[in-house]
Amino acid sequence: MAGKEIRTQMVQVPNQGLQIDSYLAEPVEEGTFPAVIVFQEIFGINTHIREVTERLAREGYVAIAPALYQRTAPGFDVGYSQEEVLLGRKYKEQTKAAEFMGDIQATIAYLKRLPKFQGDAIGCIGFCFGGLVAYLAATLPDIKATASFYGGGTTTWMPGGGEPPVSQTAKIHGVLYGFYGTQDDLIPNEQVDQIESALQQHQVQHRIFRYPTGHGFFCNHRASYNAVAAADAWEQVKELFRSTLKAS
Repeated sequence: MAGKEIRTQMVQVPNQGLQIDSYLAEPVEEGTFPAVIVFQEIFGINTHIREVTERLAREGYVAIAPALYQRTAPGFDVGYSQEEVLLGRKYKEQTKAAEFMGDIQATIAYLKRLPKFQGDAIGCIGFCFGGLVAYLAATLPDIKATASFYGGGTTTWMPGGGEPPVSQTAKIHGVLYGFYGTQDDLIPNEQVDQIESALQQHQVQHRIFRYPTGHGFFCNHRASYNAVAAADAWEQVKELFRSTLKAS
């Protein structure tokens, strides 16, 4: 794949005694770069999430994917069989927003200590469950740009209890791009409409992209992969981060 030469490694992000397994990808060349945090689907830091992290590094970002299930399922990394879906959902249901938001803040602090990191230019991207997490992460002052992909539950479910993430829209900083399939049973069109309305109401700078496809369309390891939609979405993601984080 074209782009910058990169190096990758598993690292641990400390957070009050917890060590969060994280996949880090960085450009090899000299210099400093903006950063992007990658939030997993329910399947852990699996091949797809590692590949997205690597793609971002090749575009000129320090990219890191922290494990969202570190407390309940450390090392979780599965595929897309029905059994694995059920297992991933079980761990998703055990997450708490207060905990993973603390983990995200610890990841931001970790990024700021890296020699390759530049200034305060941090974005995030998330898929499926990670799309919901990204929507919440967008409320953190350090996050300047967010790409949220088909985050089921954004309008209906807050991990650990409370009002759903869409209720936090007024707190969003920076720019948010949302990516959805119009045939996605996990986040129906009316829920996407609710998200778009909330972003408009609170005057959050945003763009919503809707593709005639189903859930998980960005992941080329899933049967639901849609190459045309995925290619267009990636171009939009690159434009988002390029315009807000200014990668070289």
